[in-house]
Amino acid sequence: MNKTIFVIKKNGNNEILNLQKIYIVLSYASQNLNNISIKKIINKLHLHIYNNISTTIIHDILIKITADLISEKYPNYQYIAARLVIFNLRKKAYGQFVPPNLYNHVKNIIKLNKYDPIILKYYSKEEFQYMNDILDHNRDMLFSYAAAKQLEGKYLLQDRVTGQIYESAQFLYILISAYLFAKYNTNIRMYYIKKFYNAISTFKISLPTPIMSGVRTPTKQFSSCILIECDDSIDSINATASVIMKYVSQKAGIGINAGRIRAVGSPIRNGEAYHTGCIPFFKHFQTAIKSCSQGGVRGGAGTLFYPLWHFEIMNLLVLKNNRGIDSNRIRHIDYGVQINKLLYQRLINGDNITLFSPSDVPDLYEAFFKDQHTFATLYKYYENKKNIRKKNISAINLFTLMMQERTSTGRIYIQNVDHCNTHSAFNAKIAPIKQSNLCLEVTLPTKILNNVNDPEGEIGLCTLAAFNLGSIKDLNELQSLSDLIVRALNCLLDYQSYLLPAAKKSALGRRSLGIGVINFAYYLAKNNVKYSDYSANNLTHKTFEAIQYFLLKASNNLAKQEGPCPLFKETNYYHGILPIDHYKKSVDNLHTECLHYNWEKLRKNIKKYGLRNSTLSALMPSETSSQISNATNGIEPPRGFMSIKTSKNGILKQIVPEFDLLKDKYELLWDIPHNYGYLQLVGLMQKFIDQSISTNLNYDPKRFKYDKIPVQQLLKDILIAYKLGIKTLYYQNTRDGAQNIKDQNILFQKNSHCTDDSCTI
Repeated sequence: MNKTIFVIKKNGNNEILNLQKIYIVLSYASQNLNNISIKKIINKLHLHIYNNISTTIIHDILIKITADLISEKYPNYQYIAARLVIFNLRKKAYGQFVPPNLYNHVKNIIKLNKYDPIILKYYSKEEFQYMNDILDHNRDMLFSYAAAKQLEGKYLLQDRVTGQIYESAQFLYILISAYLFAKYNTNIRMYYIKKFYNAISTFKISLPTPIMSGVRTPTKQFSSCILIECDDSIDSINATASVIMKYVSQKAGIGINAGRIRAVGSPIRNGEAYHTGCIPFFKHFQTAIKSCSQGGVRGGAGTLFYPLWHFEIMNLLVLKNNRGIDSNRIRHIDYGVQINKLLYQRLINGDNITLFSPSDVPDLYEAFFKDQHTFATLYKYYENKKNIRKKNISAINLFTLMMQERTSTGRIYIQNVDHCNTHSAFNAKIAPIKQSNLCLEVTLPTKILNNVNDPEGEIGLCTLAAFNLGSIKDLNELQSLSDLIVRALNCLLDYQSYLLPAAKKSALGRRSLGIGVINFAYYLAKNNVKYSDYSANNLTHKTFEAIQYFLLKASNNLAKQEGPCPLFKETNYYHGILPIDHYKKSVDNLHTECLHYNWEKLRKNIKKYGLRNSTLSALMPSETSSQISNATNGIEPPRGFMSIKTSKNGILKQIVPEFDLLKDKYELLWDIPHNYGYLQLVGLMQKFIDQSISTNLNYDPKRFKYDKIPVQQLLKDILIAYKLGIKTLYYQNTRDGAQNIKDQNILFQKNSHCTDDSCTI
């Protein structure tokens, strides 16, 4: 630059552009990072500089330049870009780089009504100073660019109208810890605050969006998943819509069991009118879900559940289809189809499936969840009973339609309702599982909501978190981490507010937790095993045994101190029945591991002292929270060494952990030849996990003849998933957004002998 360039500082003053200052900032941001060229960054900056440019814009340009330079060859640009974001955030929050003293910060933010003032009643100034001393603000420099931008967009306390930021990440972590353990005895709470702060700020424990963005604020709803059961009545339908709006506005994902709603043409008031069917009410639920944007943190979303044998099934399966008109399509909500062994068997045998309106066979609908033997008996009885409206359809045609729509949209989910109940933490006779949630990993009891304040209703409510497997060096570390995570989430249940009696009843009665994992792909890579070749089977069995064992042990120890959860008697754990007792035994053909822990001693202790929590585990997608920890998503293989995700915060690039060392060890999604290895791993996990698992299936059409996915392959995979005891199937991903599916009218010959192993269920 030959001519003199002036810049406008934040205070409005003009001064000559000083490239040395920029060099100093970049040097500080690149400390301990290899393969970073400050010269390259400054050269690119020259292209964007103009006279009277503001220093704020210069900083934003530096962030964009460094973010654009992130690549597999130069992964460390994700850290310099992140640090530049952090510098910016601190300036916005404090007007300077160095954060203030914690106590002074909290008092100032409480004056702005942004922090819950109750914290000042619990902690002395000396305790605040202790917390201030254990803070390590240098941990802000551990974030990747994607993590820093997610912090900025979703988690850090801010005014979402003006964009004003009020805190930085380490205050977020220490205050979450302080609020959660506030009611602990003063002699021990600092111990737990320090331990928990260290675990979450170094990414050993991952917290979900509602906790990260909400704990410390006056808004006290932190459960990630809400399950609502709707009855076949106007009052219940309206109550459901009202509850949806309340919880979507509080950042929760919604699962709605709408399977009871009667089919089109059913009589109303003894034939005074006929019913318009499910679709108008599903539209009502969609409107409720989309009415709120979850406080600007994320968009409202929900999943509706209904049985495969519903009389309207042919119309319900195509609700997301792009063909059709608005009056017969509901495309902005997702759907979960409920299936059981009898329906799969009809498919295998090439038989028909009989469709009923649940309103005509209410006992059949209840048995669908509570008792599979009773369901089979009643189903055949109603099939032969005259004067009941019914419709017969080829099982092959029905399943084919379901798989076509699942392939086309990727968002027709599957719930194996029998597995959800026969391999459950709950006694299905007393507390059956009738649905899952938005992400298909929560399986909790619900009861019909007849009105918003229905004292007999029950809204399933689950509080989530996850272990970062990538940070685990020894499985025994899970013992202390389990104690921390169970205690913290258990405290959260008492700290949070409840919008409705039905939610409070469930949350405090069952105290259900769903603790999962992130960074599984990295965990496999660093242990030199893969998804597809079955080499990870033993490691997976051993790891998830440890997870469930230590979680149960932690909850049992907590029950010794605080007593079991009030509704503990409704669980199978109450009778000493553990996940290792009721899983699909076929998964034991997939590994050679023994059980490594003293389950019998644990069983005795659970029978004696109970559990503080009805459920402990669930494997969720963890899409955003994985980014915060610079980890791979949940249990999923990465699509590439560098992920590129578009959000309202822009394009976010992120490189898989330890790419330089492990790039030959990672197995990428579209390099995996089939789903079998992945499904085996999920089956082994489900042996121990007491709720469910967000299980995805993936297809590359180019791996099949004519670049089309055979329906038979799709059906084979869901049958294998069923055989392995998998409870739920989440996304079906097709490479390149292709929607190629090969029609096959005959998949199994009626009454033929099925020799394929997947057909034995």
